[in-house]
Amino acid sequence: MPRASKASLSRNNEYMTNGVTIAPAIPSAGEKVKLIYDGLLAKSGASDVLAHVGFGDRWDYLYDYRMQRTSTGFETTVPVTNSDTMNVCFKDCANNWDNNSGKNYTFDITQ
Repeated sequence: MPRASKASLSRNNEYMTNGVTIAPAIPSAGEKVKLIYDGLLAKSGASDVLAHVGFGDRWDYLYDYRMQRTSTGFETTVPVTNSDTMNVCFKDCANNWDNNSGKNYTFDITQ
């Protein structure tokens, strides 16, 4: 059985142009995912970025993860606590948000 569909892989990679990627590209529930951010806030000089992460339509298990600055932007590791979609947006220390123009960044999770 394949790990994930091509549609899911395409969907999870569509945010690369916004500077948002995850690894693995299609995570499974119970795994940890590396969230990499080099988007609008990073390019605007943010010194501190939080990843605001929740699962499913109701943003269950909501948590803010402090991201570490790297040579390519910001990174953090997030536990995948649910087999529903993972929703992400980003906030800097000045309370500026990158929420993909109100659509958030949504990633498919496999079971």
